[in-house]
Amino acid sequence: MNFMKTIVAAGLVAASTSAFAADITGAGATFPFPIYSKWADAYKKETGNGLNYQSIGSGGGIKQIEAKTVTFGATDMPLKVDQLTKDGLVQWPMVMGAIVPVINLEGVKPGEVVFDGETLADIYLGKITKWDDPAIKKLNPNVKLPHNDIIPVRRSDGSGDTFVFTQYLTFSTQSWEDKLGYGTTIAWPAVAGGLTAEGNLGVLQTVQKTPYSISYVGVSFHAEITEAGLGTSLLKSYSGEFLLPTPETVAAAAASLSPRTPPDERLTLVNAPGANAYPLVNYEYAIVSTKQADPATATAIRKFLLWAIAPDEANEKYLEDAHFIALPAHIWVLSHDQIETIK
Repeated sequence: MNFMKTIVAAGLVAASTSAFAADITGAGATFPFPIYSKWADAYKKETGNGLNYQSIGSGGGIKQIEAKTVTFGATDMPLKVDQLTKDGLVQWPMVMGAIVPVINLEGVKPGEVVFDGETLADIYLGKITKWDDPAIKKLNPNVKLPHNDIIPVRRSDGSGDTFVFTQYLTFSTQSWEDKLGYGTTIAWPAVAGGLTAEGNLGVLQTVQKTPYSISYVGVSFHAEITEAGLGTSLLKSYSGEFLLPTPETVAAAAASLSPRTPPDERLTLVNAPGANAYPLVNYEYAIVSTKQADPATATAIRKFLLWAIAPDEANEKYLEDAHFIALPAHIWVLSHDQIETIK
């Protein structure tokens, strides 16, 4: 199956589920679509109850849950407490994931190129325009880099991946913090040759067909990244290590910050301190109204969400297959308690 067919197949999953009345509806971040897809299949087989998840981006998911057109929203960016209170919502992490830079450079193997936050920021600011720029060569002295223009690709939709990626640039580079900051959408600078794409799959498709391009994608799309023949790069961590996202490096990021987790679980894992902590790690949040239309609906939502975060072997396998990491034990307790408030 080529990459385009993979995109079509993923689209058919979403289309086929939306064609029927589903017991539970969700919408939001494209990053967790692979795990929600696995959960939907498994939950249907186990309980007979359906799940329809629309992969439309974090911004779209937030808008839909605020409008109460879905039973839950999904986002990489947690809402602020005052916004949750105003709309009668509650949120919590469902899983942990990571984002990785992807590049289309012929002859470069996955994990062969390394970047730091400052260099990536300068690429998206238009300060670094060639692959063999001295700043990139300094980080990659043993890699043969072409004298070609870099084509940066970014998300066009409101995206939690953009929120996490621009956080890393903000935390790494004063110039980025001063000019742009971070968010699901930002005022991206106009960069010669730069491209935009919608969703993780749209970004992957654009990078695949654009030689010398670079972007950022959730590692939950590992199979699609591999199938598209794209390279992934190591990133410089807070402690100065160059790392790839693995179960160990993602877990290390969460472990280094877990003691600081507040009761509402609004905590960034980006650029976490500590050894072996991958810098582009994030929680995937679910957002639900605390007051449902009827008790049966509330019960159905609670049962699914508690099932989805259950720390058992079956769920561990779903997460592993989708390249996600289970919640740390004390975060699971907080998430469990938040879900129980849905009435």
